[in-house]
Amino acid sequence: MKRTTLKKHFKTHKIKLSIALVLFVVWLFCLPSPLFEVPTATVAESSSGQMLGARIADDGQWRFPQMDSVPERFEKCILYFEDEHFYWHPGFNPVSISKALWNNLTTDSRRGGSTITQQVIRLSRQNTERTYFEKLIEIFQATRLEAGFKKKSILNLYASYAPFGGNVVGLETASWRYFGIPASELSWGQSAALAVLPNAPSLIFPGKNEEILKKKRDALLLKLFKNGVIDETTYQLALDENLPGKPLSLPEYAPHLTEKIRKEHPGKRIETTIDFSLQQKLNNIVKEHHFLLSQNQIHNISVLVMDVNTREVLGYVGNSPTTKEHNNYVDVIEKPRSTGSILKPFLFASMLDAGEILPNTLVADVPTSVNGYTPENFDKQFNGAVPASVALSRSLNIPAVRMLRDFGLQRFYNILGKMNQKSVDKPADYYGLSMILGGAESSLWDITKAYAGMASTLNFFNTSSSEYRKNEFVEPVYVKNHEEIDFGKIQQNPSVWNAGAIYETFGAMQKVNRPSGEENWEFFTSSQPLAWKTGTSYGFKDAWAVGVTPKYAIGIWVGNADGEGRPGLTGIQAAAPILFDVLNVLPQSGWFNIPYDELVEVEICAKSGHLAGLFCDEIITEWIPTNGARTETCPYHQTVFLNASKNYRVNSSCYSLSEMVQKNWFVLPPVMEHFYASLHPEYHPLPPFAPNCRQDGEKLMAFIYPKKNETVLLPKNFDENVNEVIFKLAHRSSENIVYWYLDSEYIGKTETFHELAISPKPGNYILTVVDSEGNELKEGIQIKTLQ
Repeated sequence: MKRTTLKKHFKTHKIKLSIALVLFVVWLFCLPSPLFEVPTATVAESSSGQMLGARIADDGQWRFPQMDSVPERFEKCILYFEDEHFYWHPGFNPVSISKALWNNLTTDSRRGGSTITQQVIRLSRQNTERTYFEKLIEIFQATRLEAGFKKKSILNLYASYAPFGGNVVGLETASWRYFGIPASELSWGQSAALAVLPNAPSLIFPGKNEEILKKKRDALLLKLFKNGVIDETTYQLALDENLPGKPLSLPEYAPHLTEKIRKEHPGKRIETTIDFSLQQKLNNIVKEHHFLLSQNQIHNISVLVMDVNTREVLGYVGNSPTTKEHNNYVDVIEKPRSTGSILKPFLFASMLDAGEILPNTLVADVPTSVNGYTPENFDKQFNGAVPASVALSRSLNIPAVRMLRDFGLQRFYNILGKMNQKSVDKPADYYGLSMILGGAESSLWDITKAYAGMASTLNFFNTSSSEYRKNEFVEPVYVKNHEEIDFGKIQQNPSVWNAGAIYETFGAMQKVNRPSGEENWEFFTSSQPLAWKTGTSYGFKDAWAVGVTPKYAIGIWVGNADGEGRPGLTGIQAAAPILFDVLNVLPQSGWFNIPYDELVEVEICAKSGHLAGLFCDEIITEWIPTNGARTETCPYHQTVFLNASKNYRVNSSCYSLSEMVQKNWFVLPPVMEHFYASLHPEYHPLPPFAPNCRQDGEKLMAFIYPKKNETVLLPKNFDENVNEVIFKLAHRSSENIVYWYLDSEYIGKTETFHELAISPKPGNYILTVVDSEGNELKEGIQIKTLQ
């Protein structure tokens, strides 16, 4: 009998143990992971923690990502209002539950006895059903939550997911929506008002239940005062604070960056690299200039500021505060636009680096046609010859096109690839030589990145003992505490250009001059040192200004997002003023150190900018990029022989050797001389040969238009009649008469200024000119009617 009883007892115990084990397993795994699986809003913050902007969660709720901690004031308020014994109970409070149960059974009113832990469980279950069975589940899961989480973490969950009225969820969201400040800055009155809201979130609607909300808040403040949490003065001041009302708009200091973060980091709280103070200043600058530019129907502006050395984005204004009609939602920083002249410094640096020009080498600025492409300078004028650095600083188009032709289109295209210009993604031939004048597109992001890479190359070289990094043109970053940027291994060769070439390029860019007709330029040049460049696209659709200092890279774009061009929409007039306003709010950063290891001191011909030759009279000493020592010596100085009075050139065929005067002379080719002489009074053309002196094959004439094998297009006027075409010739002597022939037919003569207007028929011809001394010049041309 005893044995049977013992078996039954053992079996019962085993069943109980099995049930207990099952219950324990259920309890152990009763919580979902994660506890809250709901979409959250995207929040962007500055590097110092201020909110830049936010985007609503996918379910239409303003629910910020989970908080890291609960502010002390709100913690005190919520504990005294909801759960005074929070830090001592195991997840439920038997006393509170008993009181609530007795009240609900004996009266018509309903009283809750849930702890904060239970409320977290109810929020996670998203179950509005308030039954006793549901309450048992809450208690069961609450004990598990207490066993697996610290009290502070549970409080954070409550503060992050509690409802605060309407579609406002979480303390941080409520703090911004109702008071316009972060939760850490809430006062005692504000904290108390928010603490009572999760218990009755409907009290928040403006104009309704305000007295009930005030009564609840004031009762909580009194409780805090009586328990010694706040003193009497704080209590009285808190009673006079305003209640939360209509939800406020969230901050929008960087709306386009916030939207970028929403796309790339949805539902996250991202601390960016943005300097909050600088961002505010940039917004004000853009707002002021937008007001002025909008008078000319120019509506869109973007500004980007980077730290040169870290590649961190410090300021990001994706567009001006314009209207939806003018595409205020477009983030222009990321959009490819015609580059105008903004690529010219890259070509200048490339030719310096390759040793194909020196900083002040004279380059031709004369009428030019390449396979039917005829570039023009902004002012429609020709300078004949200009130093390369001046051509860059004045942004002359013709020298840039000729330099690109000499350097090689494909070669330059490959360099843009090394600089990670992502929008230059078609073959080089697609762009042609117009690439250097805006035929290619790039974004403000990529252009500013490229200039930052140049400055960084120079900075790193100066501090790293003649070494370079492999990946100087890496992508900038805007997320704080990012992974370390991979600049690549240290190497002896630069990734694109050597430091000497970059230094000389920046030197030329520091001397950027205004085009003729612009006033108040002194205002710009009085600012701190800056290497900068402007650009204007064809049709006045895009205005650029980009500048660098040893510390900062600044990029400006101005225009209309829909591509509409406007008169006055130029880099100088529209973008440069913004560039210098931005520069003026940045800390001074000095100028770049001289990279002596990548420079060599040489003798330079003062007039031509070439290495000094045998016949150069004015010689100066300059530092040039190392490879520049390979360039040719001055080709424009030659020695000539003059008669005793120095008014004629002579040779042994007509003059005594003993009476000849030898002199070095600066001589440009005829076409270059034709334009150069009128702008340079100090330039003296070669004297003519004395009568009866035999000339040894000197080139006295050159066609300005048309060039050899050039196709001449006959334009039509509004009446569909063909207009005249003007042939132009450069002649060293202004005293000669020139006779013109088309094939063998005489078509006219010119004196002094050799320009002849004719109306030829379409066809292939030999154009011939003969001067009064019998010198002859011929070239083949093709004439077509412009359709």
